[in-house]
Amino acid sequence: MTMSRETPINLVLAALLFAMPFAALALDEPFYVTLATHMAVLALAAVGLNLALGLGGLVSFGHAAFFGLGGYAAGILSTHVLNMQPLLTWPLEIGASDQMPVIWLVAIAVSGLVALAIGAISLRTSGVYFIMITLAFAQMIYYFAISWPAYGGEDGLSIATRGAFPGVNTAVPLTFFLVCYAVLVAVLVLFALVRDSRFGAALQASRQNETRLAAVGIGPFPVRLAAFVLSAMITALAGALYADLNRFASPSMLSWQMSGELIVLIILGGTGRLFGPVAGAMLFVLIESVLGGLTERWQFFLGLILLGVVLFARGGLIGLVAGKPRHG
Repeated sequence: MTMSRETPINLVLAALLFAMPFAALALDEPFYVTLATHMAVLALAAVGLNLALGLGGLVSFGHAAFFGLGGYAAGILSTHVLNMQPLLTWPLEIGASDQMPVIWLVAIAVSGLVALAIGAISLRTSGVYFIMITLAFAQMIYYFAISWPAYGGEDGLSIATRGAFPGVNTAVPLTFFLVCYAVLVAVLVLFALVRDSRFGAALQASRQNETRLAAVGIGPFPVRLAAFVLSAMITALAGALYADLNRFASPSMLSWQMSGELIVLIILGGTGRLFGPVAGAMLFVLIESVLGGLTERWQFFLGLILLGVVLFARGGLIGLVAGKPRHG
């Protein structure tokens, strides 16, 4: 069953994030609308990784590859729309689109195929070997991106106009936030359904004792592979929104630092917790915004906070408040 003591905390976090842009507009501080959107998008990316790491124990140091693929999907489609060029000309001519649902589908499909190939190889290893091989694949994609001059190379890829969504004006910051927030809520619901399903139970069992899982007739490998692919798809969706938010797809989205940042978000909020990525993203962005305005060495203070969480709050911020999860 769902962890009951976390429910009020989750509701408070959801309400705070939702209210933040409205409060910012009421106080005539539009910058904080973008800040709230940044929180929502990073939280979405971390939810994707949390599915693999929190539920399956898969410490992937290569999820930036999927985050970046989502961003470049948005950037490449935008470029082709601007230049009125088809996306593909062979074997069939396929036109580009600036519609967000189409961009999301492309990002999800591409990242899913790449994750299937990477996961099929990486998941045959474990521990530090799994960490290093996912990092290696991500770095391969990173170096491919910076050596591809057709789409910006090292300079990245500018997005002239934000993707369109049927019935709304996404150029308005508040509207774009609401789109991102709605996607985040939908994915959180998906995460909860997966966690509480038979598949989720098998995934968590593969983390705890794969021998026992195999003994009851369930192969750990296909369960982990499915979780890895689904995790990558969610992270790519966040990448597409992130590129739309900044109107720029950068090679830094593919870097190992981005993978590390996503792991930090999960650890801060609470590994495996439903709203752990949300809490972690909100805290991270606030630290970056507040301390970053005071000193260039704000990462030092982030490191101290992370060290404190690891030493004294193993369940992250949510675990610190809610205590150990109780399952019914």
